[in-house]
Amino acid sequence: MEEQLLRSMGFGVTSGVITTLGLIVGLDASTGSRMVVLGGILSIAIADALSDATGMHISEEAVSGEGEKIWGAMGLTFLFKLLMALTFTVPVVFLTLQTAVVVNIVWGLSVLAVLSWRLARHKGENPWFSVGEHLAIALGVVVITRLVGLWIKGIFGG
Repeated sequence: MEEQLLRSMGFGVTSGVITTLGLIVGLDASTGSRMVVLGGILSIAIADALSDATGMHISEEAVSGEGEKIWGAMGLTFLFKLLMALTFTVPVVFLTLQTAVVVNIVWGLSVLAVLSWRLARHKGENPWFSVGEHLAIALGVVVITRLVGLWIKGIFGG
């Protein structure tokens, strides 16, 4: 059960952070609309959480075929992904959009760093390498989605 919990938490939280940050930064760059960013977060919190949970379900089916384990992995992945994505709504609701974007980037990278550190220590690995690797990926997503958002705004916006 501990392995399943760690796998679901690691996957759900990481996916929740990286996917939601990419969405927030891209939508902010392309629209600058609080309503669009909030709607995007809520949509992705539900749709992507269900998608990832189903992917985890199928992945577990392919490997183990154990019914209870499969449904547990699916449920935990959904829960971790949904809750993680929903945490990003708080700054968007209560702060200006520009401030919320910065706060959410700091929040997401902090969660990812702590998770990476703890999982690496749990496995007896070098936590600095794990944290650096995962933050580099997340920052890459943030930069790329910002550029894509600005590109879309340049083509379709004004």
